[in-house]
Amino acid sequence: MFNLILFGPPGSGKGTQSARIAEKYNLVHTSTGDIFRKEIRNGSPLGLKVQSIIEKGELVPDDLLVDILRSALQRAEGIDGFVLDGFPRTLRQAEDLDMLLAEKNETVSLVLALDVDEEEIVTRLLKRAQQEGRKDDTEEVIRNRMKVYHSQTHPLMEFYDKQGKFTPIHGVGSIDNIFADICKVIDLHKP
Repeated sequence: MFNLILFGPPGSGKGTQSARIAEKYNLVHTSTGDIFRKEIRNGSPLGLKVQSIIEKGELVPDDLLVDILRSALQRAEGIDGFVLDGFPRTLRQAEDLDMLLAEKNETVSLVLALDVDEEEIVTRLLKRAQQEGRKDDTEEVIRNRMKVYHSQTHPLMEFYDKQGKFTPIHGVGSIDNIFADICKVIDLHKP
């Protein structure tokens, strides 16, 4: 299996690019953000718990994310691999992911990170907030999410870089151009 992690700050285009990668390479796109938004819309206990965390601009606790990912991995038999979007976000989650994958004799194959300037992210997310009516995308919350993203994911980039699995991708430009850059890197690593 080919298991790809795509990092990027909120609003960097992770979801869009992950879906395209999944389609082109026959991978399952697993987005913790999509799972959480669905639970919030459904008003489930998980959704209510996650909503209060997200509205503060905080990250969902590791244990909760690991449980969700374990469930997704168990449901995905007979696939070519995963695109993980929004996970892991901490070193502990990366270690937990390695353990989960090891249970299936799998590993993380490649880690990409969309690199986008903070002011570009703020502009994108404020525009998206207006278009989609997202309450969690205020400027203050966005800047807090960026701060949290950088402080928690920078060590992950180093963790995967030491394993020779990490490649940054310039995340500003057209969706098609960014996707082409991503595909060039994947094609170098995918068997």
